[in-house]
Amino acid sequence: MRARSCWLVALAALAVMACSNNNTGPSGGGTGVTVGNIFFQSNHNGTKNPAVDTIAVGGSMTWTWVNTGSTTHSVESEGPPSFKSSSIMGGNGTTYTATFPTAGTYEYQCAVHGEAMTGTIVVR
Repeated sequence: MRARSCWLVALAALAVMACSNNNTGPSGGGTGVTVGNIFFQSNHNGTKNPAVDTIAVGGSMTWTWVNTGSTTHSVESEGPPSFKSSSIMGGNGTTYTATFPTAGTYEYQCAVHGEAMTGTIVVR
């Protein structure tokens, strides 16, 4: 019975660790944002249009184009505060990474699709 209790405690600890993962982008082990056809989706928590992620000050976020075919997209900062926007790009596997040195709430959208594709990054 005691071994079973130890296993349950270990599983509960793993569950807490998994749920408390703070998405810090690629530099901190987070997974970034998927850029799909007419959506941004957080790979950390699944939120979509808007994709919402939280990262630590100094962390980075990477957007990855997935199953977009020939449709082009971008990551365009809608600040203030702002970050460097990407160019308009296309192609599966294309990536764009931005680093966030200052705390704040950063809004972004696709320059091609506007409010149909939005996201938020909370930096703290």
